[in-house]
Amino acid sequence: MNNVKTSFSIRDMENLSGIKAHTIRIWEKRYNLFSPERTDTNIRTYNLESLQKLLNVTLLYKNGYKISKIAKLGDEKIPSLVNEIITLKSEKSHAINSFKLAMLNFDQSLFLNTYNELMEEKSFTQIFNDVFIPLLNELGLLWQTNTISPSHEHFISNLIKQKIYIHTEKLQFEAPTKKDEVYVLFLPENEIHELGLLYLNYQLALHGYKTIYLGQTMPIESLEDLLKYYHNIRFVSYFTVVPTKDDIDDYFEKFGEVLKKSPDSKLWVLGHQIQEIDEDRAKGPIKIFKTINQLIESL
Repeated sequence: MNNVKTSFSIRDMENLSGIKAHTIRIWEKRYNLFSPERTDTNIRTYNLESLQKLLNVTLLYKNGYKISKIAKLGDEKIPSLVNEIITLKSEKSHAINSFKLAMLNFDQSLFLNTYNELMEEKSFTQIFNDVFIPLLNELGLLWQTNTISPSHEHFISNLIKQKIYIHTEKLQFEAPTKKDEVYVLFLPENEIHELGLLYLNYQLALHGYKTIYLGQTMPIESLEDLLKYYHNIRFVSYFTVVPTKDDIDDYFEKFGEVLKKSPDSKLWVLGHQIQEIDEDRAKGPIKIFKTINQLIESL
């Protein structure tokens, strides 16, 4: 249990709930919703139960309940009312909050139970788009503000990867239905953030394409080997950290030399490093996509 985070600052509470620290203090003082402990230097700290309550209160508040009414509910009534709302329309918010708590406590069972509940009503694509992508976006901000550590991020990311692997493998038992193009998915050298690429691999397989997943840190020179086997390749890569914006033009130029050896092949790229880059910087057989869904829609 030593790895479980059980004490949270008011800044942590703000980051995890989306409710401003000032507002949390008002709710605490005016409505007695929380009872934080205080350090020797008089700094508020909140326990895990307070965080869970804040997440539930936040869900009710965002669904139109006045904070004065919420405050009059007992601690037993709040969760039951939350469950009623979830049944009607707010499953996404509840799932994201549950996944956050699973991450903070390294609780694999909570992750799996939450995921299985979602799978009863949604497809994997819906879960990824509606829940995992917003969750991952939030985790990036939480990591930047030191609310969570890299170990938290790795824990939840690897559980999501596990689900992508399972659903992808099911598709791979079937022969591709579209054989005109082969998709080769890879990350450039020194790039290890592959969650987005793994999901693209799943989507391409779902759409009936043959995929070859090469994964992390692939030198451009090694990719030339594929040209000996296939003539119409869509190389797909995800630039999260590298190449840097200053190095992207050089990377495109080097990759362009490879593509000259296979006129029918192309390079498709997306990721954080190309978000602010004009699409006209990619020339000829190289194409930039701003989002995963934009690439999927182009298939």
